[in-house]
Amino acid sequence: MSEQWHWQEPGKAWRGVGIYHVTLVVPSREPLLGELVIPDNDPTQAYVKRTELGESLVDDLMHLYQYYPEIRLLQFCVMPDHLHFILHVTQNIPTGIKAVVRGYWQGVKKHGRHYTLSINPNLIRNNQQSEISAFPIFTEVPFIRPLSHRGQLDVMMQYVKLNPQRLATKRLMPGFFRVQHDVEIAGRNYDAIGNIKILQAPNFAPVHVRSIWVDDAERHGDDTKLREYKNGCIHAAREGTVMVSPFISPHEKAVLDYLLSEHHSIIYIADNGFGEYYKPASALFDAVADGRMLILSPWQSGSPQASRSGVREHDPDKRHVTRTECVAMNTMAEEICNELTK
Repeated sequence: MSEQWHWQEPGKAWRGVGIYHVTLVVPSREPLLGELVIPDNDPTQAYVKRTELGESLVDDLMHLYQYYPEIRLLQFCVMPDHLHFILHVTQNIPTGIKAVVRGYWQGVKKHGRHYTLSINPNLIRNNQQSEISAFPIFTEVPFIRPLSHRGQLDVMMQYVKLNPQRLATKRLMPGFFRVQHDVEIAGRNYDAIGNIKILQAPNFAPVHVRSIWVDDAERHGDDTKLREYKNGCIHAAREGTVMVSPFISPHEKAVLDYLLSEHHSIIYIADNGFGEYYKPASALFDAVADGRMLILSPWQSGSPQASRSGVREHDPDKRHVTRTECVAMNTMAEEICNELTK
């Protein structure tokens, strides 16, 4: 078996106490683990009816603690073509979380073998069982993310729990979640997800909190300019202005949270490209589904203009945004507002 295991931060042992979100994916995204059911076409009622194979995987997952007593299973969700689970490591693991996930990956192969025989009994009659003795259910490249910041666990628990609902929403309204390529604004091409009609609004304004206002508030105790600017963004949105930003800084994120809570229209500039199975994060997902958000990405996959401009394709390992990218995206927000309000 080839050594293809990749981790978010090479060089770290991953042996310590912590909480980890794990995703394992079926090769070629085949729906072997279950079927999405949407009662009355209501995505809030959606659930995954597990196959026998899916049930077997859950059973093994529930008994993981018997092999690793340091592990507690906090949450899981079986989807038709992948499996999410969240693990709490309560004590240092000598072999690391890598060994835990790999042990599970190896252990469930027996279910893959049983599944293959059940759909192709001729292998038994032809004495070919040995050919499928090590049938892998999942790809050898799991996604493992440590949850190291305050609030991440609650967000991820909710994300895992609502996976069936989000998949149902995407299937019922594919238009808003389908990537639209080569959306040109101010001479720059973007990939887009969401309601493209937002570009037809009459007024647009960027959200860009200046560092000098933050310094005044944090170092000198004078938050007048910062508070007035943030309040001004909300008042403008209430009057129908579409706010445009990558929403990078904590204060910009606070403005975004308020805009989302009041259901205003937003153009969000993404700091990465859209992968093949991209889904916006929780609050952004709901806004896209409601037609209140347009997400623009300059990191176009396979775009000739992207190559000329030096922008990247989707990077599945990207975790942080650089200062250069921050400046570039804030410039894009200004460009979009200037172009669309002509």
